[in-house]
Amino acid sequence: MSQSVGRALAILPLLAEGPAGLEQVARELGVHKSTALRLLRTLHEHGLVYRQQDQRYRLGARLFTLAAQAAEGLDVREIAHPHLVRLNEECGHTVHLAVREDDAVLYIDKVESRYPVRMYSRIGKPVPITVAAVAKLLLADLPEPERRAFAEHLDYPAYTPRSVLTPKELLAELAAVREQGWATDFGGHEESINCIAAPIRGADGRTVAACSLSAPSVVIGADGLKELLPLLRRTAEAISNDYSGRIPA
Repeated sequence: MSQSVGRALAILPLLAEGPAGLEQVARELGVHKSTALRLLRTLHEHGLVYRQQDQRYRLGARLFTLAAQAAEGLDVREIAHPHLVRLNEECGHTVHLAVREDDAVLYIDKVESRYPVRMYSRIGKPVPITVAAVAKLLLADLPEPERRAFAEHLDYPAYTPRSVLTPKELLAELAAVREQGWATDFGGHEESINCIAAPIRGADGRTVAACSLSAPSVVIGADGLKELLPLLRRTAEAISNDYSGRIPA
């Protein structure tokens, strides 16, 4: 990257913190005011920064338009799929991708396990929202008042003896999920199926989707599945980076 381009791009995060004058921009970049002015004028011509009446500069409207267009064009399923396939190849278990739509959580992608025993789940089907690991992650990300209101109006089917049966139980579990950053379903929907899930986050840090590993207990127990959490979380982080445009540390 040329030095000029690098300096121009460095102006944008500076102005994201608030309007700044020419002297402040030059000081932060470590350049002469004439150089800073040239860079600001170029960005201004392209609508990426705007000069206010007080002669300070702020981010321009075109930058927000471009960001909105980019966000609208993102397809989390398309971005995630190669990562999900790779995860499946590494561990052999069923991989799901889920998103929240209004009051439901839906599977939008699935990569089948390598072994003969298959899970009854399909793309486009709502998940059991009170027990599924992916649902817990997506609900846990809601603001507290919305999370509480959502929990209060749900039905709580007793799928198994391990199912969550009350709003109080669900809210306690969602609080734990928020704290630890991952979720489980060990026999809450089907006694013989274990599941772990990790969040996929957008540029703002909010959870936009969740991916999971699921397997019958005859293939791998809950403890064995939890040992795969680092692999699952690395996959979720890689998808998050691709989705949000973050450069990995």
